[in-house]
Amino acid sequence: MKIYGYSLLTLSASGFIGFPAAQALVRAGHYVVGQTRSAEKAKQLAVEEIIPLVADVTNPSQWIEIVKDLDAVIDCVGGDVKSLGEIIFTAVREAAQTHRPQGAPKLTYIYTSGAWVHGDNRTDIVTDTTPIVKSADLVAWRPEHERQVAHDTILNGFVIRPALMYGRSASIFALFFKSAAEGKVWFPGTPGGRLAVLHTDDLADLYVKATERAVLCGGLIIDAANDTTESTDDFLRALVEVSGASGPYEYTQPTNLFEVAIGTTVLLRPYLAKSLLGWQPRKPGLIDGLPVYYGAWKAHEKL
Repeated sequence: MKIYGYSLLTLSASGFIGFPAAQALVRAGHYVVGQTRSAEKAKQLAVEEIIPLVADVTNPSQWIEIVKDLDAVIDCVGGDVKSLGEIIFTAVREAAQTHRPQGAPKLTYIYTSGAWVHGDNRTDIVTDTTPIVKSADLVAWRPEHERQVAHDTILNGFVIRPALMYGRSASIFALFFKSAAEGKVWFPGTPGGRLAVLHTDDLADLYVKATERAVLCGGLIIDAANDTTESTDDFLRALVEVSGASGPYEYTQPTNLFEVAIGTTVLLRPYLAKSLLGWQPRKPGLIDGLPVYYGAWKAHEKL
């Protein structure tokens, strides 16, 4: 496939993060190729004017050929598997180094990390530039990978760390919405925590701004979250009310590293995306908009 003009590849373009990001980039006037493993989802991408590329993201040989002609690659794959992040990054880096024309600008590579790298801290406010001391065990490998991306000499690396995502099909919150719909509201951990959160549409807007200004701001590692955190207790109380579940809600002992990570508190107040990229979250918060978000999740489950 030959790509012309300002162009980019979104990996996992049919996913919870990648699809809104690809939509927003298309609306901003960019030529977007969207990778998906599903031929059926490829049709959804095409309807949105996203050029579908059906390929297995874990097998770069199926999609890496187009990298030499691109301006940016956005890794929205996510997940907590260290090896996959390394496979994708290494493949893009080698393709850019080997096949990109001599003298061409650096290929921008935007990696999606997550706010769990800050670890659990209920007392101290953290920002984009707060040193990472102890990440949640599930993602303990990520800080080193972030630095590898941001400081790379071949690619113009850029790292975005979203907070817990909400909206539309609900991402992680779908776990708790489903349980509430079945009659019980629970959350792993202990009372008194707070949630750093972000709507997927606001994250999509950040991808647009990061892509367009990466030439000036490459090398950054930035956090992405709403202006204020939200009380976990208040969220659970509101979920009981909105869903009609039997109360009261309860906290449970985490049974795996994923649940431990969900239960972490990050008092996150990011500033770099606002000051350098002009980004500002606009969606209502998780609790304020919970009736809408819970309703959107229920509608998605019926599709």
